[in-house]
Amino acid sequence: MIDITLDMEQYDCPFIDASDECAASFSASQWEFDRRTDCLETRMIAEGADRDALDNALEVLRTHPHLHEYELLSRRGAAAHIRTTIDETAAMHTIRESGGYVTGPFHIEDGSELWHVGFDREDGANGTLSRLERDNEFDVVSRRSVELADLRGFVRNATAAMTLIEGCRDLSPTERRTLEVAVNEGYFESPRGATLGTLAERFDVSKPAVSKTLRRGQSKTISRITEALEALE
Repeated sequence: MIDITLDMEQYDCPFIDASDECAASFSASQWEFDRRTDCLETRMIAEGADRDALDNALEVLRTHPHLHEYELLSRRGAAAHIRTTIDETAAMHTIRESGGYVTGPFHIEDGSELWHVGFDREDGANGTLSRLERDNEFDVVSRRSVELADLRGFVRNATAAMTLIEGCRDLSPTERRTLEVAVNEGYFESPRGATLGTLAERFDVSKPAVSKTLRRGQSKTISRITEALEALE
C-alpha cells in the first residue's frame, strides 16, 4: 500500500470555501461516499475563532451551491458538530476513478485540506498525482510504502492508541499546560533544566501547588500508558 498525505486546495469544495472566507476549520469525524448519487456524506467538527466566525462559516456552508444537505447536530460556543452532504469534488473523483481511497480523516483550514489517501500500487499513485496536477493545487506532505506487517500492527494497536488519546483528554487544561512546560523546559531531564521553583514562578503559584498539578497529570497519563501497554501485549 502507498500511503500519501496531501495538502490540497480544491475550487469546488464547500468546506474549503468556508474556511478560506472565515476564521474557521473543519475536521471529519465520519464520512461515507454514495456511489449512486456521487455525493459525500460527512459529520464534521466545525470550530471558529469565536462565535461570530463560526456563524459566518456555517452560513457560507448552508448557501454553498455544492452543498445538498445540512444539519446542525450540536453546538457549544465556537464549536459545532454538523452533518452535511456535498457533491463529489473533481479531485475526489480523480482519486476514486484511479483506484485510490481515503485512509484517514479530513482536516480543512485556511482554504486548504489535509487528505490521507492510499493506493494499492506505485503506478496507480503516480498516475493519480499526475492527473491531479492538471486542475488542482496541492503539496505532497508525506509519502511512504506501508508493508503488510505495518498494516497488521496498525489495526492491532488501534485500541492502545485510543487509550493514550483518552489519557490526554483526561487532563485538565492546567494539568496539560503544566506537563507541556515541564517537558519543554527540562524538568524531567537529568540534570534538570527546570525546578519546582522555576515552574511555580512560571505559573505564578506556590511550589506545592505546581507539584500537586504535576502529580495529578503524571498519574493520569501513566495509568493510561499502563493500559496501552497491556493492550499491546
